[in-house]
This record gives sequence, structure tokens and C-alpha cells, in this order.
Amino acid sequence: MKVVVIALGKIGLPLAVHIAKAGHQVIGCDINETVVAQVNAGQPPFPGETGLEQALQDVIANGSLRAHDDTVAALKEGPDLAILVPPLILDANHQPEWTLLDRAFEAVGRGLRAGTTVSVETTVPVGTTRERLAPALAAASGLRSERDFFCVFSPERVFSGRIFADLATYPKLVGGLSAEGEARGVDAYRSFITAEVRAMGSAEAAEMTKLAETTYRDVNIALANEFAIFAAARGIDVNRVIGAANSQPFSHIHQPGIAVGGHCIPVYPHLYLNQDPTAKLPRLAREVNETMPAYAVQQLAQTVGDLDGRKVLILGIAFRGGVKETAYSGAFGLREALAASGAVVVASDPLYTDAELLELGFTPWHQEPIDAAVVQADHGEYQQLKPSDLPGVRGIVDGRRVVDSAPFVAAGISFRTIG
Repeated sequence: MKVVVIALGKIGLPLAVHIAKAGHQVIGCDINETVVAQVNAGQPPFPGETGLEQALQDVIANGSLRAHDDTVAALKEGPDLAILVPPLILDANHQPEWTLLDRAFEAVGRGLRAGTTVSVETTVPVGTTRERLAPALAAASGLRSERDFFCVFSPERVFSGRIFADLATYPKLVGGLSAEGEARGVDAYRSFITAEVRAMGSAEAAEMTKLAETTYRDVNIALANEFAIFAAARGIDVNRVIGAANSQPFSHIHQPGIAVGGHCIPVYPHLYLNQDPTAKLPRLAREVNETMPAYAVQQLAQTVGDLDGRKVLILGIAFRGGVKETAYSGAFGLREALAASGAVVVASDPLYTDAELLELGFTPWHQEPIDAAVVQADHGEYQQLKPSDLPGVRGIVDGRRVVDSAPFVAAGISFRTIG
């Protein structure tokens, strides 16, 4: 097949490479000219994706993948399949900000040729494929949906850092606007996905599945966080409790922690809640999870006393260990809560330079003495953390249960965990 993948971010680029490795001819499109140049040079524009650098170099070298900054031109080449993965972010009121996705829809429509199947992998509100994508493509192209071209929704279901493994493992869901379109989409994905490709019967069913699975995780984590708060107040090790509860097959309690970050879990429940104002549990779960950074600061104050004027170090501003990404990171809420308590806040992260920390609004830490520290990201480097690495520290709250507490406790340093 000829395939166009639009948006070469942390999902789109590995997907484009995966499709090219399967033997198809792929054009990867991105509005960022620097990203396009890096991809064409065989250099991933972001770190941390297992296997991506070598795989990218291979498919660039053999000519099965090329990058382009002109989506219209790429679509005019008449691909069999076009896959859109631009981000959909939320505004301050938790409403979708459609600019990037609409821009991509319009560009695809202007270049669209009869016979192409267009797939959206970006997580969207239920009904988007039918009510927003198809009309936009028809208006821009003058073609008719489900006769001249076809639209499907196929949610990405992968995890940054292990995308190639996930593509080979999890069922790929495909929902169309017509039986013929869905069949075309299923056949297309089966040509490069070795895992099960499951027809969903409608684009709406596929759209809702993605919202359901991410909202479930948010609700589950909120429950785990409430268990953790309850257990901490009573001196109970909630980690043992959760492990024991999950030892029988009907309990699947997730892990508590200082924050729920990333592009998915903090965002997609709002897409569901915006369409179902009667929903109660997801709304409460969001409230619970958003309070966890402030809870961590309360725990720190109970550990070292009044934080006013104290220097507190945030360890890790990334939303997740090993991933250089700060989307909805708990570090921002933690910084706000610490500042509100009067603390002098500094930050450190092995993935970020001082200049990058400053750009994100954090004061870099230069190994000067501190009063306390909060572990916000579960970077592997923190597993080896020792008291000598944190001069002057009197108390630590480990929000990810990643640090070995033994050497700190032995040194007389107060140490608490969330979970």
C-alpha cells in the first residue's frame, strides 16, 4: 500500500516506521520543518522510544519512508490509507481545542483523492469521525464519504517507550462509518498489524472504547489514592494491601501516586464528561487525582514542619519515568502547592537541562543544601539515590515509591511514601 501518516510525534513516527517495516511505502507528514528534516536524516526528534532509532534509519535508507511538510501534496499522491495522529488538547475549561486536528482535516481534504481510506487515531469525543471528520473531508475535497472515500476510527493503544511491542500485542480496534469502509480499514490494518484487528461495528463504538479504557484507569487510580490516604493515616502499608487484594482474580486495583500525568488519563475522561453531564464517578475521580500533589505537600509539612522559607527540591518534572514529556505532569501542581506554603522551590530532572527547566518555569537545583525533597517522577536514576546526593535534606516524600528508603532512615532522615 501507499500510506500517509500525519503528525510525526511520539505516536505517529513509530507508527509510520512500523508500517514501512511491513513493506509499505509511507510518507510521514508534519508541520514542523525541523522534525521533517530530522526524520529524513534518520534521527528521531525525541528520545526514549525503544528500537526507534535503528528502525527509522533502516526504513529511511531503503526508501520505504520519507517525511514531508506538505500534507496536501502527500494526499494528492493517492494513498490507499491516510492515518491522522495530531494531538487534541483541552483548553482551560476542559473543552477540546480543535485547531491542530481541524487543520489536519482540512489539509487532508484538499489533497484527498477517490479511493483513500482515512483513519483517525487521535482520541476524540464520540461522534467526531462521523460529525466532524467526514463532513470536513467532503467539503474540502468535493468527494462523498462512504462512496468516493471512507472514514474509520482506530484508537492508538500504545505506551510511549514500548510502542513497537504494544503494536504487536494489543488488539487493534477499527470502527467505520459504513460496512464497506470498516472492512477496508480492517484489511488495511491487517496488512501491518500482527495482533488481532477487531471490527467494532461503528466509529462511535471504537471512539467510546478508547474513552472507556482510559476513564476506567483514572477512576481506578483515584480509588487507589483514596486507599493510600486512608492507610497512611492508620500506619498501614497500602502497597501490601493492594498486592494482597490483587492476588485473587476479581481485584485489579492500580497503584496510587503523587499525580496522574500524560496526554491520556488526565485528558480523555473530560472528553467523556463533556458529553455525559450525568456521570458522577469519573468527575469525582478527576477531583481526587488532581488533589494528590497538594496531599504530598501536606505529608512533607508533617514530616519536616512549616515549609515557609524552606528550600524544597522537586525530583523529576517529567510526567513519567524515562519519558521526556511534561504533559499534565504533577510537577506543576506540586510547584504551586509548595509555593503556596511559602517554600523556596527548586527542581531537577536527569532528562532536562537547566535551560529547559527554566523554560518550564522551574528553578534548577545545583546541589546546594536543601531542607526537603519530593520525588515526582519514577526515573530509574532515583532507585540509587543516597543521602549524600541530597545535602542537608531532613525529610523526603516519595510520590512514586521508587527510592530505597533504608539508607535515608538509617541516616535519621524522615521518609514517607505515597502508596
